[in-house]
Amino acid sequence: MISVILRGALLSFLFLLTACQLQPDMSIKDDWQQYKSKFLASDGRIIDTGNQNVSHSEGQGYGMILAVKNNDKDSFNQIWQWTQMNLQVRKDKLFMWRRRAELPLSDEDPNNATDGDILIAWALLEASRLWSLPDYEKEAKDIMQDIKQKLVDSWDGLPIFLPGEYGFKTSDATVINLSYWVFPALLTFQSFDNDPVWVSLTASGQKLLKRARFGRWQLPPDWLQLNSDKTMFPSKNQRFGYDAIRVPLYLMMAKIDNEALDVFADYWSFYQSFTPAWIALNENIMDSFGASDGISSVKEMALWSSGRKNNFDKVTLDDDQDYYSSTLLLFSKLTYQQTKKTL
Repeated sequence: MISVILRGALLSFLFLLTACQLQPDMSIKDDWQQYKSKFLASDGRIIDTGNQNVSHSEGQGYGMILAVKNNDKDSFNQIWQWTQMNLQVRKDKLFMWRRRAELPLSDEDPNNATDGDILIAWALLEASRLWSLPDYEKEAKDIMQDIKQKLVDSWDGLPIFLPGEYGFKTSDATVINLSYWVFPALLTFQSFDNDPVWVSLTASGQKLLKRARFGRWQLPPDWLQLNSDKTMFPSKNQRFGYDAIRVPLYLMMAKIDNEALDVFADYWSFYQSFTPAWIALNENIMDSFGASDGISSVKEMALWSSGRKNNFDKVTLDDDQDYYSSTLLLFSKLTYQQTKKTL
C-alpha cells in the first residue's frame, strides 16, 4: 500500500512538472532565446564557450531539456539530430562524451559521460510525453538499458553510477561524481520503467550525500573516492565547486531532502553577499575571486528554498556568461518558477 501511495505521489509531481513546461514564464522564454543565440549552432551543437568551444553529451542533454521545458520542438529536434549523428557513435546506445570541431571522430575519446547519457534520456522521455512521440520513448529506454548494464555498479551495499564505462574503478577503489545523480531524471525514469534500480539509485544518492560530508561546512566534493574498506574521501581537486554545485540544484528540482539543502544554505549564508566559486574541503582555503552568476543563482535558489534571505529576484542572464554559467542560471530560474507554481 505504501508503494502505491508513493507511486501516486510521484506521478502527481511529474504531472505538475510537465504542466509547468507547457506554459513557461515569458522571462524564461526570453532567456531561452538568448541562450540559443549564444550557444546553439546552426547544426544543432551546443557550444561550451568556457571550454575551448567543444561540444559534449552533457551540453547536448542540457540543451534538449531546456528545449522541452520551453516547448521548442524545432530546437529539440535540431539538437537531438546532431547528438545522434556525432555522439551516439559507439557500439551501444550511450554517447561519446566530447566532440571537437577540428578533430576527426577517430581521434576522439570513445568513453561516455554518465551524466550526459542520463540528461539525454531524460530529455527524450519528457519530449515523448509532451509531444506524444513514442519513438523518443523507445530511444530513451534503449539508452536507459545500457546505463543499467554498463554504468551501474555497487559499493558497500549501495548501487552507484560509474562516471564512465571505464577509467574510474580499480580493485581497491572507485571514483564517482555525486552530481551525476540527476535526481529529477531518475524520478522520470521511474515513471517510464518499472525496474526498481531507479528507485534504489535515487535512495543511494541521498544516502551517499549524507555520508560524503567534509570540511568545516560538511559539503560534498566534486569527486569522491569510495574505497574497498568502506571509507571515502574527496578525490581529484578535493573541492566543493564546479561539479558539486549541481547537487543542490538537482535536489531542489526533484523536491527532495530539505535537510541536505540546509547544509548548502548554511555555507552560503555565512559568506553573505560573496559567493566562492569553490572551497577546499581538506584545507582552510577557498576561491577569492567569486563565483559565476550561474553558481550564484544556485546559491540564491537554495537560500530561497530554505526560507533564508536571498536575492533570487535579481538573477539575470547577460552576454558575459559562458555556457555553463548560463545553463545553471536557466535551470535555477526554471526550478524557482515551477516550485512557485506548485505551491
